[in-house]
Amino acid sequence: MEYRTLGRSGCAVSSLCLGTMTFGAESDEKVSHAQLDRFAEAGGTLVDTADVYAGGESERTIGRWFADRPAGLTERIVLATKGRFRTAEDANGLGLSARHLTRALDASLDRLGLDSVDLYQAHSWDPVTPLEETLRTLDGFVRAGKIRYYGFSNFTGWQLTKAVHLARALGLAAPITLQPQYSLLVREIEREIVPAALDAGLGLLPWSPLGGGWLSGKYRRDQRPSGATRLGENPERGMEAWERRGTERAWTVIDAVQRIAEARGSSMAEVALAWVTDRPGVASTILGARTVEQLDTNLRAAGLHLDEAETTALDTASDPGAPDYPYGNLGIDQRSRAVGAGT
Repeated sequence: MEYRTLGRSGCAVSSLCLGTMTFGAESDEKVSHAQLDRFAEAGGTLVDTADVYAGGESERTIGRWFADRPAGLTERIVLATKGRFRTAEDANGLGLSARHLTRALDASLDRLGLDSVDLYQAHSWDPVTPLEETLRTLDGFVRAGKIRYYGFSNFTGWQLTKAVHLARALGLAAPITLQPQYSLLVREIEREIVPAALDAGLGLLPWSPLGGGWLSGKYRRDQRPSGATRLGENPERGMEAWERRGTERAWTVIDAVQRIAEARGSSMAEVALAWVTDRPGVASTILGARTVEQLDTNLRAAGLHLDEAETTALDTASDPGAPDYPYGNLGIDQRSRAVGAGT
């Protein structure tokens, strides 16, 4: 396992992170605890959860694991959780307001059985709450010792940049991470979000790096999924729905991953994870698994680095293209002429 810092902080974490959205839902407590044990044995240190995962059961499951394991093991874990989405039916039961975040963090700590967490993340943008209120609340959590660092998840480039500069202007603690969806199938964040994160010195924590299982090789062209897989149980499931994601571009990417995996004697999951983990700004890639066996497959990506030819082949196959302006050739030509004209 390799280790990197969370953005410009001094906190070191494993380059692979254990995501726990399956805990208490698709993985029962025995399997969840076995995953945590296996991850720690492999040298993994960063564990990510959220207050809404399985209605809070993911945090409870992690809390019981912390309570059952020796301090020498649990002290190595850098624990991250998130708050923002609805956890109560009242008008203040969601959002990034001081009221909701304070209640949400206290409830998370109670479920985890801990006095503090290492990283607390705003799970998505809140268009209602003034950003200053959110940032002052997060800064207050840091000062009170309830969290050590904070970050964001699912923010756009302008939202991230605004938050970074407002925190700086107000003299508040600065964010250190951004958790976006990122994979060979979802590269659009490279246009604005990745540059914004790099400019601010934030570490990226990609979620769904296997595209909801598509990049693991479990699905086949012209063969609708069936059986005990996410899409086999629900073909219309979220962002990775069969009809939505099964485009010609997706199959081109999958074919490219398969060719490299076969040439290397590796699994497709290892290749796809290695690609995203070595992208600029990535601090740790979030793994999601139902079983210990799936986790073991993903953990074999630790320390795997693709060569230049392999990376280029995947970059080319997965290039989502860009509109002519301002990102494509027309935009580049316009900027070049402007610079040449001295404007």
